[in-house]
Amino acid sequence: MIGNRKHLAGIAAVLLFLAASCGFKRKKYEDPISKQTQQPDKILFDKAINDIEHGRYEIARLTLNTLINTYDSSEYLAKAKLAVADSWFREGGAHGLAQAEAEYKDFELFYPTMPEAAESQYKICNIHYIQMEKPDRDPNNALRAEQECRQLITQYPNSKFVPEAEQKLREIQEVLAEAEYDAGHYYHEKGSNAAAANRFETLIEEYPLYSRADLALWEQADAYSRMGPRFRQKEGDALAKIVRDYPLSPLAEQARRKLQSLELPVPEADPKAVARMKYDKENYHRPSLFHRTTAFIAGRPDVSHAAKTGQPTMENPKPTIPASVPVQAQAAGVNEVTVAPVTDPTALDKLPDARANPPAASAPATGGKETPSAPAAGGKETPAASSSSAAPAAASPAPEAKDSTSDSKSKKKKKKNDKKSTTSTSQPEK
Repeated sequence: MIGNRKHLAGIAAVLLFLAASCGFKRKKYEDPISKQTQQPDKILFDKAINDIEHGRYEIARLTLNTLINTYDSSEYLAKAKLAVADSWFREGGAHGLAQAEAEYKDFELFYPTMPEAAESQYKICNIHYIQMEKPDRDPNNALRAEQECRQLITQYPNSKFVPEAEQKLREIQEVLAEAEYDAGHYYHEKGSNAAAANRFETLIEEYPLYSRADLALWEQADAYSRMGPRFRQKEGDALAKIVRDYPLSPLAEQARRKLQSLELPVPEADPKAVARMKYDKENYHRPSLFHRTTAFIAGRPDVSHAAKTGQPTMENPKPTIPASVPVQAQAAGVNEVTVAPVTDPTALDKLPDARANPPAASAPATGGKETPSAPAAGGKETPAASSSSAAPAAASPAPEAKDSTSDSKSKKKKKKNDKKSTTSTSQPEK
């Protein structure tokens, strides 16, 4: 009997431990104000924070709005506005996260110099980061998260959230680079070598910290080798980049031998690249067996292979042109479209419309009549006279002569008919 009681007590203790570790205990608010006072605004703020910690988000927002609207000069005004945003963030869901982002942006707008402004920007980045999907799905949240994390790093460079934002940015760019690699690998397997090489070129330039950048360079070199001897140098550049920038890659030795067979120079390994790859290898944390087993049904991408050091890319990707497209050697300004502001708003009223009088169809006017161009020496017409635009001008007098001849004939016929009718009326009837 006593043994059964001990067994039941042990089970109860285990259940209590599991309940505490599974999240039944509410998470406390991150920024409480410990100042003890009986001021009414402080009482309202404490009540709202208590409601947020216990999941009563709607009641907390009503209390905070009461504080904001009633005590407009309160020292807790900024904290209350930030707590409204935090309540939406904790509530979660698509609607809650969208409202939280709007509230955080309002806080940055009204209190740009407060330390919590950087925290608001970091949470905006985190809103899109937690909604980021796998590389083969919609990249909108990944792109938004990349943009918001970059804004935090550039706008608040001295904030304590910058190191965390940089690591999140490396993980976000790992997902975006994986999507580029999948597209390039598909083109490579399909045999579209120019498209594959172009995709890999964009990937390497924009995301050099990608965990499989060496494999992308290897496939890019293979694509250039299939495009013919004209791209031999580009193939060598891709192989040299593997040896120089990814020296610890398993493909580095193969790339070195390939360069020797192509009789191209083999570069030395970059010491900074060696240190970076060593650091990433030492700090790699393999996902648990549960995560690896359920990865195919999980909505979140796997970012365990993302780089742990190195400067992430801070510029937006630029479009590239495939190497198979020839570059035309043209003078500066030829075939270029330029845009200039309109300086004379009355130009359309004073100048002729270029669409109505194209240069090929325009002809000089003298006295309101068109004059046909004279033939050149040797009995041959000039190009202007032989053009189709000058033909109507040369033939225009002919219809006028034809009309005058027909008028004289009709007048003579009319006089003859009148004479016959007069003769017939003058004879008496029988």
